[in-house]
Amino acid sequence: MTLFLQMDDRAWIWAGNLLYALAFCIGLFCLLQSRRHSPVLLFILVAFGLVLQTTGLYLRGLEARGCPLGNPFEILQFVVWSLIVIYLVIGSTFRMSLLGFFSSGLASALGILSLLVADWDAVRRESLFGENVWIELHAALAIFSYGAFGILALTSLMYLLQTYSLKHKKLAGLFNFLPSLYQLEHMNFRLLVMGTLVLSSALVIGGQYWLRDLDRVDPTKLLITIGIWTAYTTVLVLRIREKLISLPLAWTCIALFLVALLSIPPVDASRKPATAPVETATPEPRNFPFQEAVPVRRSADTAR
Repeated sequence: MTLFLQMDDRAWIWAGNLLYALAFCIGLFCLLQSRRHSPVLLFILVAFGLVLQTTGLYLRGLEARGCPLGNPFEILQFVVWSLIVIYLVIGSTFRMSLLGFFSSGLASALGILSLLVADWDAVRRESLFGENVWIELHAALAIFSYGAFGILALTSLMYLLQTYSLKHKKLAGLFNFLPSLYQLEHMNFRLLVMGTLVLSSALVIGGQYWLRDLDRVDPTKLLITIGIWTAYTTVLVLRIREKLISLPLAWTCIALFLVALLSIPPVDASRKPATAPVETATPEPRNFPFQEAVPVRRSADTAR
């Protein structure tokens, strides 16, 4: 028990992401053996991984005095967290057990990659949003929408695989466990609506603040965010009008999510002047969930 109390935030996040990887590996092993994996076991592993990752992000939030979105590492981890939360909510609803396999795979890939790239966590910003709760909510909703778009990219990939299996009459292995095209079409539309609405809400909330203080709005961040929102909104409108459906829709959703991920570093870089590097000293033991005030080690960045 003492070991858990002394773990720092990155150790908790590592543990959570490794559980996502374990869930993916178990699912992959079962698929290679042409056996259906246990959805209950996978669900438990992913849920427990979420608890561990949430603990790490919570500790970071205490130190940052707000939602931990101060660098590319934290943003990617929040995307992973959002993706897993959405999977746990909708996966059982639609009875798509294979979605857990794909979700854990994407979550572990993004999460472990962000942990391995040291430069993404080289600087952290405390009080990133100052005392403005609405800007913090705006940022959290925007990143949460990326989680929805991530699940949408996965279900779009499943749609492509199912289409390929039917066209080439391949029904063994992974293809045998894919949902029907009808289920995937239904899921894709709902995820597209959800992600677009959440991102729209984020922009509306942020806009209420930006219009009052235009001088503090970073043009790069604003253009990228509005560009991504415009792209997804256009796709949604075309889908509703049935101008973009089936395979073109699936490919578009996958491509847009990749663009959204690639936009994270430039957006993060555009809002920060030079900040102090993170100290590498061994962290002091924590008495989780209660901890003493942590001395300020890094310079505050009030840029939005």
